[in-house]
Amino acid sequence: MITKKKELTYRGKTLKELQELEVREFAKYLQSRKRRTVLRNFQVLEDFVSRIKDKFEKGKKIRTHYRDLVVVPAMVGMKISVYDGHAFVPVDITLEMLGHKLGEFAPSRRRVQHGSAGVGATKGSKHKSKK
Repeated sequence: MITKKKELTYRGKTLKELQELEVREFAKYLQSRKRRTVLRNFQVLEDFVSRIKDKFEKGKKIRTHYRDLVVVPAMVGMKISVYDGHAFVPVDITLEMLGHKLGEFAPSRRRVQHGSAGVGATKGSKHKSKK
């Protein structure tokens, strides 16, 4: 039995069709909040996309502090390191990430890892030596 591999799409458009669109044309396919952000900051987004295309073609690493940029089709397939406030987290951009912000894939808060209780924190440790 031969099964066809399902081609991934975003809002009924294939990746090739989406990559042919400009940033402002792609904004029409986004949800309202993300569309509004893209249309207000489209100049910044277009400049960023053109810069990372050049770096990607030269094989250089792409690092950014822009956590609020919306992922557009031109970024798909790239590996972008997003700053989380402490370090740069590498993020592989895929088709499923379209319309999301870069910061969503680089969490800025770590999971809390509690250690053992300190001296005097509990009644049982109150009279232990403090060496």
